[in-house]
Amino acid sequence: MLINIDPTFLGNWAERNSIAFASYQELAQHPEVYAIVKARIDELNRALAEEPQMGASQIRRFLILHKELDADDGELTRTLKVRRSFIAERYASLIKALYDGATSRHVATEMTFEDGRKGVVEGDVRIIDMETYPSRAAAPTREAAE
Repeated sequence: MLINIDPTFLGNWAERNSIAFASYQELAQHPEVYAIVKARIDELNRALAEEPQMGASQIRRFLILHKELDADDGELTRTLKVRRSFIAERYASLIKALYDGATSRHVATEMTFEDGRKGVVEGDVRIIDMETYPSRAAAPTREAAE
């Protein structure tokens, strides 16, 4: 799973907890942010395991993107819908890393600043393995029992 954090919410949380950060990238890569996201995904995996038809949908690995998805960069529509095919192409090396067992991946991505200038944001993105839980077996239907 590729995750994009909410910089406003986590920025406020960081300030309340005296965590210094200078950019989205620093906040996204902070160990405590990873811990918060990991805890939420663990809750989600537990809930999915309780649903017989959703158990296989548990999240096995995740990473937090090093930059916020942005419509100016073509990653979102103007109505903030994710452009999945564009994301799949732009972040192909990160998606591959989720499946090849890597624990981190260096990434460099071009971005457009508010004033129209272009730049590159780069860094190492950590990839975290998640615990998955046994799925509750679906109760046999009456037809299956007969």
